[in-house]
Parts: sequence; C-alpha cells; structure tokens
Amino acid sequence: MNYKFSKRIEDESSRLWEKIHEIDKLKSRWSVGAKLDPQVLTRLKKSVLITSTGASTRIEGAQMSDEDIERLMRGISIQKFTDRDTQEVKGYYELLSNIFETYGSIPFSESIIKFFHRELLKYAEKDKLHRGEYKKSENKVAALGDETKIIFDTTPAYLTPKEMQELTEWTQKALAEKHFHPLLIIANFLVQFLKIHPFEDGNGRLSRILTNLLLLQQGYLYMPYISHEKLIEDNKPEYYVALRQSQKTFLPAEASAKEGDTKNEDVTPWLEFFLATLLEQSKRAIALLSREETDKLLSKQQQIIWKHLEKVHEATPMEISKVTGVPRPTVSQAITKLLKLKRVERIGLGAGTRYRKI
Repeated sequence: MNYKFSKRIEDESSRLWEKIHEIDKLKSRWSVGAKLDPQVLTRLKKSVLITSTGASTRIEGAQMSDEDIERLMRGISIQKFTDRDTQEVKGYYELLSNIFETYGSIPFSESIIKFFHRELLKYAEKDKLHRGEYKKSENKVAALGDETKIIFDTTPAYLTPKEMQELTEWTQKALAEKHFHPLLIIANFLVQFLKIHPFEDGNGRLSRILTNLLLLQQGYLYMPYISHEKLIEDNKPEYYVALRQSQKTFLPAEASAKEGDTKNEDVTPWLEFFLATLLEQSKRAIALLSREETDKLLSKQQQIIWKHLEKVHEATPMEISKVTGVPRPTVSQAITKLLKLKRVERIGLGAGTRYRKI
C-alpha cells in the first residue's frame, strides 16, 4: 500500500474521531429510521438533484439558479444563459441521477473516473477533445476570474497517469482492507485528487460526483436526500482554505516520485472541514425524521391528523375521524405511518386502543 497516503491518516486527533463517531451514529439512525414513503423519498431525491447540480456548477462559476435548472431539466429553453452553463448543468444532473440509482453496481476504478469525466462533459462542446482523458498540458489553479493569480501548482501532466494510478489503487485497497476508517480514506482521496487535478477541466465537479459515489458505497445512504454540494457552496471560502492549507504541505509530485520525506504532510485542515460538512449533512438527514420536519413527510390529510394529535392528550381513531372529518381508513393509514416515524405511541389494545404524540 502506498506509504505516503497511509501515513497522512494514521494518527488523527481525538477531536476528529469524536466527529467520525457522531457521524456514524447518525448514519445508523438513518438506516434504521428512514423507512419513509417511497413517494416522499422520490420527491426529496428530485429536489436534491436540482440543488446539488446548481451548487456544484455555481462553485465553478456557473450562474444558473436552482429554479433555472428545474426549468431547464423540464425541457424549457432559457435563453439568458450561455450554452456552456446549460451544458454543464445537464451533464452533472444526469450523471448524479445515475449514481443515485446505480451506485451499488459501480466498481470504483480509474476507468470509472475517466468514464464519469466523459459523462460529466458529454454536452460540453468546448471539452469534446479531452473528455475522459488525463491532461496533456499543465493546468495551474488560478483564482476564479483572475487567471494571473495562481493559487497552487498541480501535478505535471507527465506524472498524472502514475499519480492517479497510485491514488486509485491505494483507495481501492484501503477501502477493501478496512484498516483505516472509510471517511479518512475518502477524504484523503479527494484532497489528493484535487491536488493532482488530473483533467484539463471539470476536476471540482468530478470530485463532488465521486464524493457522492464513495459515501453511498460506504453506507452513507442519505446522500440523495440532503445535498452535500449545497453545504460546500454555502461554505465555499472555508472549503478552499481547508484544501489549500493541507495541499501546501504536500510534497511536489516530482519529489514524491523520488520517495521524498512525507513526515510534514498534514491533511488535518481538510479532514476537519470534510468531517464537519458530513456531520452537518448527517444532522440534516436525521432532521427529516424529526418532529420539526414531520409535515414535509406527510400528505395533507395525514398532516391534519398529526396536528390534531399535537393538540390533544390522546385519542382513538374514531375520535380523530369525527373531529377532523378525515375518513376512518385514512386515519388508520396515517397512524400507521406516524408509528413508523416514531411520532406517536399506542396505548392499550383492541377497541379501546388510543394514540398520543410522543
């Protein structure tokens, strides 16, 4: 296994491990509790596809709002935006949608990374000559809107295939062997991928696509229901600062190719940002199951029943039906759902069964 990648994540602070443990507790709660109505999950997923596409493309300079993207994906032409914006949006939306649906059958590999790059840019005319191919020339990362201000140097083009092979093989092996926590492995992959910047364009967007894939494959199944990309967009300055603080400690690719000393490489700033973002995403996922978010998960008639139970100490299904005017069978269906969501509890058995808000 590649020594330098493993060395970075061998000894992490107790503060980071506390975050990891909290994330995993929430992950377990989601897995147990997220037995939501399939229609609700479908609506949430459609909403996140729009939100994530908008956020990820705007991070890289696109101008389309979520409302514009929704109109575009419904087939409504939007003349005020450039072809470049609409092409990037369509590529991201379709690729992320496919990952949400088929992540379990996608093997993580170099060929998949290149395939994703082709899919991501498949509508972008400007990029058709280099889609799915590692860069052939240098691509220093500049400040957005100021190409004269270089933020950092990336891996030289001639070393990119070797660096990507080493990184991908390390990630595959590390995830399979489970010696390190998967969140540390994924975070290390991402920070190094963005340091290499293996493609001429689309590296930032592709890194977020790969984030969704890898986290889903490791059991973080709320990814399609809470947008990871939106959290990054909302904290974009901190995102770039964390990346740069870690990446500036990494040895140049030429030095690491010569087995240079890696003891001063420090991935902690990036790990702190990545884990804080995922922890917030986890909390928001659990909030979908919470009392405050219950209305979003219920139909209008179910909401009527829930609001009635919030007002009374307890009630039978027949009492609820008489007061609310909701048919008795619908009341029973709503109560069944509220029981699954752990919003109400059953008191007694048989004809005298009553229900009350937990």
